[in-house]
Amino acid sequence: MKLRVKCAFFVEQSYASCIKLVQVHKDIDAIFVPTQAIRQAAQRIAEQYDLREDWLNDAVKGFVVPHQQRIFLDLPHLKIYVPEPDYLLAMKALAARFDTQDGQDLRFLIQHLNIVTAQAVFAVLESYYPQQQIRPATRYFIEEIFDENNNS
Repeated sequence: MKLRVKCAFFVEQSYASCIKLVQVHKDIDAIFVPTQAIRQAAQRIAEQYDLREDWLNDAVKGFVVPHQQRIFLDLPHLKIYVPEPDYLLAMKALAARFDTQDGQDLRFLIQHLNIVTAQAVFAVLESYYPQQQIRPATRYFIEEIFDENNNS
């Protein structure tokens, strides 16, 4: 059976460092079609590389809104899209959790985009998500990142 696989990866680094990324972050956020076939392939990869069963995670679909994407890889059987860094920043900020890698990911994206104020992060965030969808905890988290930068 021939499959045409479409994936959108939501990571900050290149495809070449995916296995190392999974070992550090524990998973890769992606949306993929056909879902069942990709889950089976991901399971085989997990066994081969000693990764967690859920290393390829599609929970990100709850945060996806229309956004600009670029084609990262286009093969006859596989097409991989990646979003622009500002969208990754908005998505990561909206979903941010204190007890995860999210703070490091946000710092990386903020630096990559040369953002110097929390207000600029909020402007990016609000360009994708309605203001009422942004939790107060998200605002505090972003402000705390800039407070740390100002105090160091």
